Amino acid sequence: MKYIGAHVSASGGVANAAVRAAEIGATAFALFTKNQRQWRAAPLSTETIDEFKATCEKYHYTPAQILPHDSYLINLGHPMADALEKSREAFIDELTRCQQLGLTLLNFHPGSHLMQIPEDECLARIAESINIALAQTEGVTAVIENTAGQGSNLGFKFEHLAAIIDGVEDKSRVGVCIDTCHAFAAGYDLRTGQLTAETFAEFERVVGFKYLRGMHLNDAKSAFGSRVDRHHSLGEGNIGYEAFRWIMRDERFDGIPLILETVNPDIWAEEIAWLEAQQEADASA
Repeated sequence: MKYIGAHVSASGGVANAAVRAAEIGATAFALFTKNQRQWRAAPLSTETIDEFKATCEKYHYTPAQILPHDSYLINLGHPMADALEKSREAFIDELTRCQQLGLTLLNFHPGSHLMQIPEDECLARIAESINIALAQTEGVTAVIENTAGQGSNLGFKFEHLAAIIDGVEDKSRVGVCIDTCHAFAAGYDLRTGQLTAETFAEFERVVGFKYLRGMHLNDAKSAFGSRVDRHHSLGEGNIGYEAFRWIMRDERFDGIPLILETVNPDIWAEEIAWLEAQQEADASA
């Protein structure tokens, strides 16, 4: 079964994210458990935790259908010791918040070398950061998101993801989330069904579907291989419809959150309905 949704707002309280997801007909959703542009947030109260769990139960969302995202400020590969420690503390807090909410996944961008250390050293720092955080938490899988490769961001090659996973001690608590816009901008072609099949064959060879814990389904305003991260609505960008149709018909993407981060929230319900329809063999755009 495909779990399809969008990254919805948690404004007014994390429980509201589940309400907003249900309003657009989503069977999955993503959220920030705190303000993603601030380092610190007030601890989750027992009331907030209970309300979130009750609302998820009301709308039939299990942890397998929810893909929270951490703060954009965190850089688990930071070259400077003080900033690295600050990021690690914030990441542990993010994992802890997920644990308290009964969630089992945490999606994050791997990190950046800031042109100050070699790629392999940065990747090793990211893996070490994950090990430190997993040792201080339990029950939550660290889900590494591929990036478009803007600036000094790592994670734009499948080999980067594989290297990080290789350095994580508890392989049962690490996974990946593939963002289609990021992959396309990084040079993985998705413009036809055949090209999409070839891209995911490469993913299977380098990383492995056993590590796939989620997807971000986004078209791309940016050009192929541009290393520029610019999302677009499905079918309106340079990827087109075929990749998303192909994904919806492949059972390897069953049972994980498939999350829209497309640019127009007003049509998320329509995009979700379209994706649902593509699971039928005779569906058309």
